[in-house]
Amino acid sequence: QAVMGVQVVVTLLAASLMHKMAPHCSFARWLLCNGSLYRYKHPTDEELCALAGKQRPKGKRDRRTNGMTEDKPLSVPRDIDLRLDTSPITAVDALVLRYFLEYQWFVDFAVYASAVYVFSEGYFCLVSPSRETNLGVLWCLLTVLFSVKVFFTVMRHYFRSEEGGERSVCLSFAFLFLLLAMLALVVREEYLEFGLEAGLAAVAHNLEPILKPRGWEWTLPLAKLAFKLGLVALCSFLGACLTFPGLRLAQTHLDALRMAEDKPLTQL
Repeated sequence: QAVMGVQVVVTLLAASLMHKMAPHCSFARWLLCNGSLYRYKHPTDEELCALAGKQRPKGKRDRRTNGMTEDKPLSVPRDIDLRLDTSPITAVDALVLRYFLEYQWFVDFAVYASAVYVFSEGYFCLVSPSRETNLGVLWCLLTVLFSVKVFFTVMRHYFRSEEGGERSVCLSFAFLFLLLAMLALVVREEYLEFGLEAGLAAVAHNLEPILKPRGWEWTLPLAKLAFKLGLVALCSFLGACLTFPGLRLAQTHLDALRMAEDKPLTQL
């Protein structure tokens, strides 16, 4: 009998590949730096002066001649015909973005988790092991937990910023989802069926023989209430984390559709 199962070996292999291949081959980095995204180049001072019809003094002698004793900010009219050049985004450009490394690690982890899950499902379908746990499900659960952690990090950044209405939007939607979750729990199962009451009743029925001899049967209603409150808090937290990034993503998608109005295939 082998010391380590097939799934454990595949899990260790996937973790090793993710650690070794991330600096050289990254799916997340390819998504941003494959040439489909562009950035606008910042114009030089000479280009701005030429468009504004001004002549920028080149040396200190020219500045003294023109009565300029120190460097002053260059001001140009707003109505100049300025056309910015574009350049494909490279890995060097992406490294300066906030949370880029977290994004790269999470997307790569999700890719490897998907591969491990597909392998585990195929392994269980072909071999049908009876005493092994599906480690692919564990990878999927870790992916969900890490995604919540990433969203929490972004939301914490929103709360630290003094400018903008990100904090107000997050708090407003947190209370909105809190109210919706409480309403969903109040509605009876005949109108909105979640199967929650049946599941809690089954759990309470199984725990009652264990708790009753010890005199702890009074904790069952409290456990049900605590579980429901935990679900409400989780829904509120997820709503606060997902709403503002979702709004930003929707706005970005609309802008992309407007920029590609003459390209139907690109819009698809």
